[in-house]
Amino acid sequence: MKKLNLLAIGAALCLAGCKTAEYKAAVKNDLRAPAYPLVTIDPYTSAWSTSDELYGSPVKHWTGREMSMLGVIKVDGECYRFMGEERIPMKQLLKPSEREAWEAVYTFEQPKGNWTAVEYDDIAWKKGVGAFGTEGEQATKTVWEGEHVWVRRVLELDESDLGKPLLMEYSHDDDCEMYINGVEILNSGNTTANNRKLQLPEEAMKVLKPGKNIIAVHCHNRVAAGYLDFCLWEKQIDKSVFARTATQTSANVMPTQTYYTFECGGVKLDVIFTAPLLMDNLDLMSRPVNYVTYQVASTDGKPHEVGVYFETTPQWAQHRIFQPVQCELKETAGQYLLKTGTKEQKILGRRGDDVMIDWGYFYMACDKGKTVQIGKSDEVKNQFKQATALKNSCDPSLSGDLTVELEVLAIAQDLGQVAGETTSGYILLGYDDLYAIQYFGENRRPYWNRKGDKTIEGELNAAATEYAGIMDRCADFDVQLMNKAAAVGGKKYAELCALAYRQAIAAHKLIEDKEGNLIFLSKENFSNGSIGTVDISYPSVPLFLVYNTDLAKGLMNHIFYYSESGKWTKPFAAHDIGTYPLANGQTYGGDMPVEESGNMLTMAAAVCMIDGNADYAAKHWEVMTTWANYLLEHGMDPENQLCTDDFAGHFAHNTNLSVKAIMGIAAYGKMAEMLGKKDIAATYLGKAKQMAQQWEQMAADGDHYKLTFDKAGTWSLKYNMVWDKLFKTDLFADDIYNKELAYYPTKANKYGVPLDNRADYTKSDWILWVASLTDDPAVFGQLVDPVWRYANETPSRVPISDWHMTSSGHQRGFQARSVVGGYFMPLLKSRMK
Repeated sequence: MKKLNLLAIGAALCLAGCKTAEYKAAVKNDLRAPAYPLVTIDPYTSAWSTSDELYGSPVKHWTGREMSMLGVIKVDGECYRFMGEERIPMKQLLKPSEREAWEAVYTFEQPKGNWTAVEYDDIAWKKGVGAFGTEGEQATKTVWEGEHVWVRRVLELDESDLGKPLLMEYSHDDDCEMYINGVEILNSGNTTANNRKLQLPEEAMKVLKPGKNIIAVHCHNRVAAGYLDFCLWEKQIDKSVFARTATQTSANVMPTQTYYTFECGGVKLDVIFTAPLLMDNLDLMSRPVNYVTYQVASTDGKPHEVGVYFETTPQWAQHRIFQPVQCELKETAGQYLLKTGTKEQKILGRRGDDVMIDWGYFYMACDKGKTVQIGKSDEVKNQFKQATALKNSCDPSLSGDLTVELEVLAIAQDLGQVAGETTSGYILLGYDDLYAIQYFGENRRPYWNRKGDKTIEGELNAAATEYAGIMDRCADFDVQLMNKAAAVGGKKYAELCALAYRQAIAAHKLIEDKEGNLIFLSKENFSNGSIGTVDISYPSVPLFLVYNTDLAKGLMNHIFYYSESGKWTKPFAAHDIGTYPLANGQTYGGDMPVEESGNMLTMAAAVCMIDGNADYAAKHWEVMTTWANYLLEHGMDPENQLCTDDFAGHFAHNTNLSVKAIMGIAAYGKMAEMLGKKDIAATYLGKAKQMAQQWEQMAADGDHYKLTFDKAGTWSLKYNMVWDKLFKTDLFADDIYNKELAYYPTKANKYGVPLDNRADYTKSDWILWVASLTDDPAVFGQLVDPVWRYANETPSRVPISDWHMTSSGHQRGFQARSVVGGYFMPLLKSRMK
């Protein structure tokens, strides 16, 4: 926001729309975001725009599923859509297993002949029901044994179905090939999907016929769990009410706010999405409420009659669209509350990666100067189109079945005559999840309601009361962060920080344990759904070390408890404590002994150094001693085990993992030093120095250092060395840093330096870490600018993926993960100087 009279602005912004000075971003972010953050509360309530224009695609959850949100401005009787896309009604032709067990024939043996053809003789195949999956997979009806399954399912079509657009919705783990009447429609490669939708291509539509058609699928389970399920939707007649769009003129991502500007009908419209994720106030940060602000002014010197309309659906509180929902219109003294949720309300009843919340309640809220309506989609839209004002009602005839009739929740405001002076207003979006996390067998409330003495109604009211002050605080914070980041790393670096900020925080959930300790739990978004993963916290921790070390402690407290309680008995740190949102103990199949022990010791030491005391270390000294000794014994030349880059598989003699062990031992020594344990400090810091010298001899490979000690001609990003700089331990000689920093640009591609010599892909968070090894702005730019280019140009329109191909800029996997908090490493380096 411009440095105008902030107090005057705050006073002028009232509950109803009113004439006021404008909110504006004080900094312009020139980065075209892969996806634009709109509503970012936690891993479940997380809405994004995945197109350049806000009206260019449906608003989506980070998983890619629709979280429908529509915005329309009416100018002199003409409606212009500025946000989202209208949902076309669809009929389900084939149902998924969650609705009914579907019949098919299958085999686990490689079929002979053209098994995808309609006329193929499958009489020898077994009869079964979908979904197909390994034992224990949700919705599995037929247990899938071995690596491969081939499935043939009949699709019966009427003449009336032909020619209508069809959408295949599918879930698979791992590789999937899918055919309709012999025409391939999907070949996923080595990846997984959950409830993805694919419009059938023209060549597949041409071979459909009345009567029997065949969907033939081959799925390959490479490792661990396997799963296959699919259904088919038919798009109905497009009844768009708001086909015309405004013209978007700008989009601007700040750390806590996203700004859009549109023009239409002689007016300018600004829309601002605000998530007050301010880490100096955890009650505010965890309040599950975001704002959408709108500002309108005439651009042609003429007055215009203006109204605005916002619409959402119960999809915000559903895992699958066929789950029955209920809606309710409530009133408080000053607000309308539009509430929706599933009828079943199975609290904490669903765990996993690519899943949505289906317990608790989603809310839209506004002051009573606006009008509201809950009802059937077409009826509510047309009510606004015709009258501008809505009916302040909830349709009692709603069935709660969105596959039959789409139901919507809507807020409108008739702004009256708008001239040159800006007229504005806002709405609130919130979510009450009732219970957020199951923590070692106990259901825990979200932090904002940790004592059970608050209500969502109270939080929505407080959010409205504090609106002007919060908008000012967010604007001020954004300017401060952008200026500081630009001073540290330049404009492009600051723009990456703006993009990463909300994504990193909202990939967590904050709770307290029963002793009152902060527990700040990450979800591994699209990397398996684990909760509280140590090697997710480690790359993300720079952000939290910069802004609030209590949150950094919250990333570790559950792992300390897991060991100290005796629930985890191994002599190294655990990988995770469950699968989100059930935090009852590690569910990941592979340990990372050196990785996680080094991570925990390093993070704890960083907290102590920033706090200026080692009180936190003293609380956990016994278990950290066990971990440090494990690293002494096993860390110098790690055996065949996983590290945080586990997508690359197990491998031994990992030089970068050895650096992590060395830094973990040094971290323990630094904490001992702070605690006055001089002998222990001298011993462990001395050991770390000896190991670093040995490392240099073992890893040297001419003009760089190896990926593994035993393989010459290999190389990798040595991102773990950054802590030697931050801790000022001087374990590694300057020549090591100079060689590595000179070598990386020789391996760079258009979109960055690969992670190592084995593949084209990289991890952008680690690039920001190695960039922090240099004090030379030119070298820093050589490393960071290609990451900015990747974010700006990637065709993968998802909340930024930290794992991408350096030649093409395509996402390799992962998205919306908290590890982009690692982009703040240069800022952390600046703080710890």
